[in-house]
Amino acid sequence: MQIYKVGGAVRDRLLGKPVTDIDWVVVGATTEEMLAKGFRPVGADFPVFLHPKSGEEYALARTERKNGRGYGGFIFHASPDVTLEEDLIRRDLTINAMAEDDQQNLTDPYHGQRDLEARLLRHVSPAFAEDPLRVLRVARFAARYAELGFTVAPETLELMRQLTESGELEALTPERSWKEIARALMEDQPQVFIKVLRECGALKVLMPEVDALFGVPQPEAHHPEIDTGVHTLSVLEQAALHKQPLTVRWACLLHDLGKGLTPEEEWPRHIAHEHKGLKLIKAVNERFKAPKDCQELALLVGEYHTHSHRALELKPSTLLELLQNFDVYRRPQRFEEFIAACEMDARGRKGLEQRSYPQADYLRGAATAARSVAVQPLLEKGFKGPELGEAIKGERLKALKGYKEAASA
Repeated sequence: MQIYKVGGAVRDRLLGKPVTDIDWVVVGATTEEMLAKGFRPVGADFPVFLHPKSGEEYALARTERKNGRGYGGFIFHASPDVTLEEDLIRRDLTINAMAEDDQQNLTDPYHGQRDLEARLLRHVSPAFAEDPLRVLRVARFAARYAELGFTVAPETLELMRQLTESGELEALTPERSWKEIARALMEDQPQVFIKVLRECGALKVLMPEVDALFGVPQPEAHHPEIDTGVHTLSVLEQAALHKQPLTVRWACLLHDLGKGLTPEEEWPRHIAHEHKGLKLIKAVNERFKAPKDCQELALLVGEYHTHSHRALELKPSTLLELLQNFDVYRRPQRFEEFIAACEMDARGRKGLEQRSYPQADYLRGAATAARSVAVQPLLEKGFKGPELGEAIKGERLKALKGYKEAASA
């Protein structure tokens, strides 16, 4: 039995990056031997075990053969005669197909170290094209390592195009796709993920609503970058620079989808794009079964982001309606995330990345003013039921009028 550290742990050590998860491959062992040593089996499809003390994953060396569509369409074969090189060749990228023993002796049959130095994301073998999930994974790695200068090798991008054109991407489950998308959006340069998907044609298959934004112009006075797709990438970039959570990043990606529906003869104006985009945002949310908090925020940002940009001009009644729609009294955090997404939208414009966004503090102040209305005095006056609701609304409107006057003074 020989045990090797493999994949990301080896890659990140060689890059000088922190190693978080460690994967191990066991060569020359049987399931029975692993169980005898106290390893606990996990995973129904192939033999993976948890170490009795560390809890880390140890997998028996295995080969795989394609026998169906999609991510799960493989037959796995694990036995003591499977070599380390045979196990490594089934991996996606050369930089993920290296192994080292307990003395840090490197096994690198597919030149991963060379590609690390050349800053290339290159596939290990033609079998890469058998797994559609790898299109998303490579795009995610491109986003993760863009800051180090990594790019996708042309021949790998070509394989990704072939995979996309084969229709295999449609066999991906929403759950697997979302897992990769969510991880990619949380990388330091998530806009690179979208760029790479677009370069290989996958964005048009996975998110045609986002792909449709490229080439759609906006008024230059408000959007010096003009192109709506370029703007969307910039907003996503700002969200990452400002360390925004996944909910905000997802909303940033989808906020302008309605502009893709504007007829060409109406360009560069996009009247009512906020409302028109809601059905598209809903479709993307449902396609990937995005978590509920991501879905809700994306829809709210899509519908109301221009309200935020015009916050200082809004009438108190419109401001109150906005706050009611966000349920700021019970869900203040969601309103904070909305403000954050709108600020990223304002900053995601060429040359305006550093411009201040006074609307953010103005909206926070409005929420505070509305929340400050006390209910108890109204109860003491005998209000109840629907009448109480109207009385509270009236007091909140009064508070917002006072707030607006004070802010304008």
